[in-house]
Amino acid sequence: MSNPIVFDVETKYAFHEVGRDARKLGVSVAAAYDYRTNQLVAYPENKLNQLFHLFEKASLLVGYNSQSFDLVVLSKYYVGDLFKFPHFDLLENIRQLTGRRYPLDDLIQATLNKGKTGHGLQAIDLYRQGKISKLTQYCKDDVQLTKELFDYGINYGFVYLPTATSKVKLVVEWKKIVAEESQKGESQNLTLEF
Repeated sequence: MSNPIVFDVETKYAFHEVGRDARKLGVSVAAAYDYRTNQLVAYPENKLNQLFHLFEKASLLVGYNSQSFDLVVLSKYYVGDLFKFPHFDLLENIRQLTGRRYPLDDLIQATLNKGKTGHGLQAIDLYRQGKISKLTQYCKDDVQLTKELFDYGINYGFVYLPTATSKVKLVVEWKKIVAEESQKGESQNLTLEF
């Protein structure tokens, strides 16, 4: 699979507090799983340059709702254009296939028989309460679950979607898409030290 990075971002503010402008949400913590090293690492706001170094070496960035959320939030911290990196948004792919936006937790429960440990608004509360270790663990858990969902789709060629009474199989071509997307990106090396 080359060297993809699965990532997630937690923010300091909620949308209603910043006029619905994702660039103003601020990063409380980000986390990333690096397939090259098999490591899952968290990055507070003042260490995002290390995350960007990781991005610059990745064959593909993988996230869930990352196209319209995570990359937008991170973009104010990066001197280059994060949208030029090869990128695969699992939520966007599933939306294209089904016409619906599914919460990550619904797909994880249906596919992996697991559940998330919380939600984004709880992460903001943890940040405000100064519970940084719990916030960091929550973000890392989200990355781990996203990675497991991604791996499942790559390995089996499908994931499960929840229904009112059960679940249904959704065929995905993530293995093919990942191979194609990994070849598209522009190489960047624009990280500045904070």
